[in-house]
Order: sequence, then C-alpha cells, then structure tokens
Amino acid sequence: MITAVGLGGCTDQPSDEQLEVWRAEAIARNEKIMADHAKSTQPQEWNLAIQGETTTGKTVTLNWQQLQSIASTNLKTADPNYILQPDQVFDFRGIPVSTLLKKYGYQPDVTEVTFIAYNSYQVTVDLYDLLKYPIILAIANNGKPISRAQGGPIYLVFPHSQYPHLQQQYPESFWIFYVSNIVVGTEAMRLKVGKQELNAADLEKLPQITVTETVGYRSGWPSGKVQLHGVRLRDILTVNAPDFLAKEIVVQGKTTPSQNNLNSVILTANDIKKCDIFLVTKWGDEKKTIPARMGGPLTLAFGSDCQTKTNGLRWVNFVEELVIKP
Repeated sequence: MITAVGLGGCTDQPSDEQLEVWRAEAIARNEKIMADHAKSTQPQEWNLAIQGETTTGKTVTLNWQQLQSIASTNLKTADPNYILQPDQVFDFRGIPVSTLLKKYGYQPDVTEVTFIAYNSYQVTVDLYDLLKYPIILAIANNGKPISRAQGGPIYLVFPHSQYPHLQQQYPESFWIFYVSNIVVGTEAMRLKVGKQELNAADLEKLPQITVTETVGYRSGWPSGKVQLHGVRLRDILTVNAPDFLAKEIVVQGKTTPSQNNLNSVILTANDIKKCDIFLVTKWGDEKKTIPARMGGPLTLAFGSDCQTKTNGLRWVNFVEELVIKP
C-alpha cells in the first residue's frame, strides 16, 4: 500500500520532478504517522467535524456511532493506492458526501469542499462533482473496518471504476486517509488566545507585517515566493496574553474533540521575540484571503530570519488557537 494524500493542485503548475519529490515526502511522512496511529486512537473514538460555509455556519461534530448509523452506501471500485493489484475491485461501505452536503447545506457562493486528514494534509474537491457522483467517506472495505494501514478509519473514496474519467481529475493523491474534518467553502477567521477569541477585524487592528517567502507547506500555494500579509505572534500575545514571556506557546492547527492533532508546533517566548513569526491573514499583491484549499483562513509563517534560529520549525495551516503553556 502506498500512502498518498493531500498534494492537491498548486496555483502554479509544478513540474513532474516536483510532484515526484512531494509525493515521496508524503509517503515517508505518512508511513511514520500510520505507525503512530496504529498504537493510538481507536475507531470508536473518532469524530468527523463539518465546518465552514454550511447553512448555519456552525461546526457539527459526528461521533463514531453516528457515522456508523448513516454509513449504509456501498461503492464497488478499484483503489489506485492499492498498487499490488491495481485492477482489483473493492466493496467500500460509507457515507456519500452529497448526503452530508444536503443535510447541513452550503452557502450560494460555495464552489468547493476541502477534506482534512488527522495528519493535516488536505484535498479540495469541486462541489458540483460531490453532488453529482457517489464519492463516499468509507469506513469499511469488503465488510471489515478500514485499518490505519489502509487509510482508516475514514477514507475518501472516488468511483473510479464506475466513472473512469474521474481518474485523471481525482487521482490517488485525492483519496485522502484519516479524514477528520470537512470544510465547506472556507471558514470565518477565528483565533482563540487563552480565554479570548479574535476575529478578522480584531487581528486587522494590530500592527501588520508583509513578508515575501516561499510557503513552508505546498498544497494549493505557488511554488515560488509570494507576499504574505499578517500579524506577528508577539503583537497578538502582547495584547491578549501579556504574561506569555515566561511560557511556551503552542500554535495549534485544526483538531476535533477526542483527537490529538499533529498539526501544531511549540514555540518559546524567545523564538517569538527574536524574529518574525506571524499568522498570515492575506496573501499576494492583491491581499487576497486564504481559502481552505490553501490551508486558510489563518496560517503560521516564518520570516527568513527565523528559518535557522528556530531550527526549521514546521509551518502550520488551519491555525485555530494559541495555547499558552505554564
């Protein structure tokens, strides 16, 4: 089994060589993650969060029992990630994404839906295709729960055998493993800092910074340097958590209840003081908002002066919270 997830399309067309490098990186990282997952979260503890521009705009979290009760659709298709026998047809059971979209709704201007894995990878699928084709969130394969090694407990599956033309549009990299979050359109910007919750207007009031850098995670972004606009962490914390200097700060990406999330980094107060570590709220010359397909609306970035000083700490997408540790 090759673990290929979350290398969605880039704004600039990458070369074949770049795609191969990215895929190799994804495979190596996911092999380690799968080994860790096999020792941790059990299926009955798994949740699926549906967020973003739904009818209500509120997050809905479905627990494992609820998911089991509505996973009644079967889809027979080959699995492009099963390289041992690529033509073998599997009988997947799961939940049509269209069922969830019809139940929880979507705003009129929504055109795409982003699926996020437990390990922070994401893929974005056209809303029209999700409504038209039987694309499912599978929880069983050939009558058995989907193991971690096979992408479980929730695996995004496309009807390649029934609709062969989808193979080119949604190849194996779109069959995302460990699905934990669905973002309809893009969420509103919210950042929790201690007991405070900040929105886009709150962040806009703070001193702004513009840095030109190559984005540290590639999915959805141009491959070269782009302008990144946002707010330094030290400015956010000075206003909302002035005692942060004696503590560590966890920049936390997307997570769901009962699931630890791998999309986070721990920074020291010294890291935050000595160089430009910031949350990106907009990007490009036109200062566009960051859609979910690019890890937005809020992402962590490091200025070039920080790259060596912080030992190359990982950039974080879908940032939701700054956790201040004692």
